[in-house]
Amino acid sequence: MPHPIMFRDDDPVLARVRTVALAFPEAHEKVSHGRPAFFVAKMFAMYGGSVKPPTKGDYIQYPQSILVKVDESERQALQQDPRFFAPAYLAPSGWLGLDLSARKKVNWDEVRELIDASFRLTAPRKLVKQLDEV
Repeated sequence: MPHPIMFRDDDPVLARVRTVALAFPEAHEKVSHGRPAFFVAKMFAMYGGSVKPPTKGDYIQYPQSILVKVDESERQALQQDPRFFAPAYLAPSGWLGLDLSARKKVNWDEVRELIDASFRLTAPRKLVKQLDEV
């Protein structure tokens, strides 16, 4: 059974995330688990996420968020910021989510830095080198 689509294509926040993510070398988008995900050889970012509740119940949804892989050296500091969350299924593999609806104004430089760091942790070396040459 396929996952239901969990995003609106006309979402202006998604449009901005697409602009950032698709600017990376050989980046492409595909829907994975009902959400827009950005890949090179592996996924380096996803739009939208959820958190498993501590007790039985529905997952807590963060429809306007990005999920990124983070370096372990930065994980603890980022988790101190209430805008970040541990996404269901991906958190044990080093991923965090950033809620983009938690503020009225999104810091797009911060979003780009997070996606850049995630790209560098997941992309093949040749693409990271290509990124550095630009």
